[in-house]
Amino acid sequence: MTNSVISPPKKKSTSTVVGPPHEAICTRTFSSWKQAPYIILAFLLPLNALIKKYSCLTRASHSHFSDLFIILSSEKAKMTKNYPTVSEDYLKAIEKCKRKLRGMIAEKNCAPIMVRLAWHSAGTFDCASRTGGPFGTMRFDAEQAHGANSGIHIALRLLEPIREQFPTISFADFHQLAGVVAVEVTGGPDVPFHPGREDKPQPPPEGRLPDATKGCDHLRDVFSKQMGLSDKDIVALSGAHTLGRCHKDRSGFEGAWTSNPLIFDNSYFKELLSGEKEGLLQLVSDKALLDDPVFRPLVEKYAADEDAFFADYAEAHMKLSELGFADA
Repeated sequence: MTNSVISPPKKKSTSTVVGPPHEAICTRTFSSWKQAPYIILAFLLPLNALIKKYSCLTRASHSHFSDLFIILSSEKAKMTKNYPTVSEDYLKAIEKCKRKLRGMIAEKNCAPIMVRLAWHSAGTFDCASRTGGPFGTMRFDAEQAHGANSGIHIALRLLEPIREQFPTISFADFHQLAGVVAVEVTGGPDVPFHPGREDKPQPPPEGRLPDATKGCDHLRDVFSKQMGLSDKDIVALSGAHTLGRCHKDRSGFEGAWTSNPLIFDNSYFKELLSGEKEGLLQLVSDKALLDDPVFRPLVEKYAADEDAFFADYAEAHMKLSELGFADA
């Protein structure tokens, strides 16, 4: 497998504003000082909402202000994405590649490990250093050798015949596209995909992915402090355990979370609320969602409303797949 760096061909950049309507107020030109109170209010309202949203996290942490600074910085970054505009030929290659991936993933029943590949690539992103993330570094043997990536070479081997057909697509886009298609093929939501990621020349250090033997504090350390994601994202992304199973020789655990691990639905949350069952898996990081006053209501919501889960999952998966990418 080649380790060369591939950068998608670009034309120009386009700015896309992502966020609630009040954010648009901040971009207007105000012609009168009479409007100053509205400018101040436009900034204070979202700030107040964020403080309330994350108050449980800041209370639980000894470093209140540093936690809040990281969260506010990540929320600001989410408001605007500056997606690169790639060439028409590149877009055509992405669409054709997507069709090939659909067929292969359906034939091989390998959707779970494709999601794992995409997630483990993206989940190494670190807000503070701006290193790691969904930038194709899983192509390196060094990253494949990380303990959390045991068995990931199987996904790469399955992808290799398709990869060879599309050498112009960056590894970064290719790996994230495989994860998006895997969710779609198994009946999950359509996750928005924006091409244009460039391959990074070296892998991130080991130890940035979540540990399934730890609870809520650890989940927030990794997903919120390190990656910049929200509590809602944590729970929604946990729902992807509806796919796949653990293998003793890879993770140290054995078993599936649901009775049909090749179907993407909300059964993970239903099983979690119904308690442990013989033959099904519930890890420490899964059961921890039930003990947290913010996480549990979301588990209950998604168990009762699959549409709500799908909507939040699609958003969370997209954010994960774009960590450090196209930030304004």
